[in-house]
Amino acid sequence: MTQTEGPGGTGFLYGLYQARLRRQLHGAPLPHHVAMIIDGNRRWARERALETAAHGHRAGAEKMREFLAWCDELGIRVVTIYLLSTDNLQGRSSDELDQLFEIIADLADDLSHAADWRIQHVGTTEGLPEGLAASLRAAQERTSGNSGLHVNLAVGYGGRREIADAMRSIVRTHGASGGTVEELAEILTPELIGEHLYTQGQPDPDLIIRTSGEQRLSDFMLWQSAHSEFYFVEALGPDLRAVDFLRAVRAYANRHRRFGQ
Repeated sequence: MTQTEGPGGTGFLYGLYQARLRRQLHGAPLPHHVAMIIDGNRRWARERALETAAHGHRAGAEKMREFLAWCDELGIRVVTIYLLSTDNLQGRSSDELDQLFEIIADLADDLSHAADWRIQHVGTTEGLPEGLAASLRAAQERTSGNSGLHVNLAVGYGGRREIADAMRSIVRTHGASGGTVEELAEILTPELIGEHLYTQGQPDPDLIIRTSGEQRLSDFMLWQSAHSEFYFVEALGPDLRAVDFLRAVRAYANRHRRFGQ
């Protein structure tokens, strides 16, 4: 009997379908920057009656390794992965957070040794244990000279916090140069604020994908997503397949981005 598709997205017909999706993307406008809200890890673990949510988080982290490889193969230049929010730091149990810190630190270290990828931490280290903060710094420093896929790890990240941090940076820089409040009001523009975000110098995400069927931003890239396209996948984070990703990119390629025109 011919295997059509396994739980992880395998089999003869699955391979044919994936190849067809890739052909459809040939010559299509692809996103330069893709952002991923990885969601559903805990639900994935509960549905399998696994002992702790950490099993789901580990499976989700492993899936993100695959996801980055898919993006790299397609020629996408920047990917941002939402791994841990400032809300998570307040709302999760200490046991779950401790496990998450370890999983994210391992992921950052692994990715920093993958291909020619450049790893960057976007977020604040406030509330993060020193071990995790050190792992993120080491991954960023280790890959600073790489020229391949630029991978943003959003850890200790909150969109509102990012905008507040940008404004503080602008005010401090302006004050240090002796500028007045009136002068600051005259020069304060969206472009200036963008230059002080965690992602300064990077293109805004063209496409934001969220797994698990939830349709909300959850304080993710509030400023940068002003003109982003959104795609919501029903699959839980660890169950994401290459065809789900390719469908998202195909949907993006078929949309007409007007930017207010």
